[in-house]
Amino acid sequence: REAIRWRLQSYAGPALNEHVVLKAIQKFNEAAKGEMTIDVYTADEIVPHGELFRAVQEGTIDAAVSDDDSMQAPVDVSVFGAYFPLASRYFLDVPVLWNWYGLNEIWEEAYAEVKNVTWLSTGSWDPCCFAGTKPIRSIDDFKGQRMYMFPTIGKFMQRFGVIPQVLPYEDVEMAIQTGVLDGVAWSGITEDYTVGWADVCDYYLTNPVSGAWAGSWIVNTESWNKLSDRAKMLYRITIDQSHYYRLHWYWWGEAHYRTRGGKMELTTIPDDEWRVVEDEAMKFWDEIAQRSDRCNRVVKVLKEYQQIMRETGPPYRY
Repeated sequence: REAIRWRLQSYAGPALNEHVVLKAIQKFNEAAKGEMTIDVYTADEIVPHGELFRAVQEGTIDAAVSDDDSMQAPVDVSVFGAYFPLASRYFLDVPVLWNWYGLNEIWEEAYAEVKNVTWLSTGSWDPCCFAGTKPIRSIDDFKGQRMYMFPTIGKFMQRFGVIPQVLPYEDVEMAIQTGVLDGVAWSGITEDYTVGWADVCDYYLTNPVSGAWAGSWIVNTESWNKLSDRAKMLYRITIDQSHYYRLHWYWWGEAHYRTRGGKMELTTIPDDEWRVVEDEAMKFWDEIAQRSDRCNRVVKVLKEYQQIMRETGPPYRY
């Protein structure tokens, strides 16, 4: 059998890509022992990020790691990718929702309607918090803030006066330095420090608009079908290994950089005021549920899970 060579592009820039996918793929290449090699590319390196899904579909690249939302996956559930407002509180919520509350099956169903793309897995990343050059201590402080954001969470935060911006990933730091952006609501504090945004942002809001980013691993179906059963199994194990690494890396980083980082001042909106954002998120969920039967099923799952977490209490929910 001739050795197979794949190209994989992610949503992340070079510094972040090492943690979200590169380390795992390096282990895959070693374990594949020449049967297969995967070359890893960073955001916009082969195709612009907004064209990532289509590039996988057309076979320009063989695989991608991104949220369904920003890579413009043509499935109705793409709105739940990346940061769906207040849908999760902790990183573990994402794998629990997908593996134990039926979202895996819903995603498989949705992607089955798309030609030549196979969805393999959704995993958890970091929370969505605001980092910027201006302090946010109340909901009113959101007004007029120009923030680099993912599509859905950006649309939600427009309700509070945020102005979401879309830029090439590598241009964000300079845009903050030159005042084109006021900051980012693209990640948690671990990424802010890892990619350099903490060097140009002065403040970090500890209230998460979503507790975890949900990102998918997709492949070109024709490329996938050419793999041996062994290579497919090894790739799936690699995905799981990547999921596991991110869980502890982000959990470590969120605590470490808040307490030991030293570059950004932490601010917090009081709970009673933040409840306005939480209540508005529930209205947003109901609006999204109207889009399709499948979206409605996902929202029902999220509501059921939220209720169970409340009933369970500490340490699941406080």
